[in-house]
Amino acid sequence: MRTAVGIGWRPEIDLTIERLAGVDFVEVIAENVCVEHLPESLRVLRARGVQVIPHGVGLGLAGADRPDPARLARLAEVAGALESPLVSEHLAFVRAGGMEAGHLLPAPMTRDALEVVVENVRIAQDSLPVPLALENPATLLSWPGNEMSEARFLTELVERTGVRLLIDVANLHTERVNHGLDPAAALAELPLEAIEYVHVAGGVERDGLWHDTHAHPVTAPILEVLRMLCALRRPPRVLLERDSDFPPVGEMAAELAAIRAVVTRTAVRS
Repeated sequence: MRTAVGIGWRPEIDLTIERLAGVDFVEVIAENVCVEHLPESLRVLRARGVQVIPHGVGLGLAGADRPDPARLARLAEVAGALESPLVSEHLAFVRAGGMEAGHLLPAPMTRDALEVVVENVRIAQDSLPVPLALENPATLLSWPGNEMSEARFLTELVERTGVRLLIDVANLHTERVNHGLDPAAALAELPLEAIEYVHVAGGVERDGLWHDTHAHPVTAPILEVLRMLCALRRPPRVLLERDSDFPPVGEMAAELAAIRAVVTRTAVRS
């Protein structure tokens, strides 16, 4: 099985992405897509056979409220307009008590929270025309009273709902720096067969905390976590995320090449 390599599509680098060699798929922020006026760049990429995956940031599936039907309907509409093979979201909540957080906040790793997320995921799955994949978030804090690891939480969620996974190796590195968690142990506990794709992104350490900025180069420790994952199971897709401070096209091409090299050299057959 060959691993597809992709990049996060952003309007600031649409022409750059069109000119990059070896881009098999792209990911778009679902909330930024207007289906009545799809960007011409996405039309060009789709005509070439490049898959486009909508990546949601606003459902808040780990929140206490049930998913908003209007948001789900719009996500389904975007997936249909882009002929997407799947959609992705985060294991996070973004609002509570009628207030928007403006951030992807971590869910408590408790049994009660798991029950809520299971029901929310089932509702979302019933509303979407394609499979849903959930991403492990990057966190600066963890809740007191957690009853299980994030990997165990995700494993039970997969077992109970059949939801797919988007594993962000940069976020696993974030957990290592900020909370002392071992990426190898997390990967060993996760149901890697449920992975639809993998995120790779850069960040920066400030005052002992890792900030998942998506605005800095991908570092060697993050590529090492990708290598750990690929040594256990070859992922179907791997994507480079960059949201701001976009480097020259040569630097982006080099980062894609480094990702591709890690996958090619270490991925087991699966």
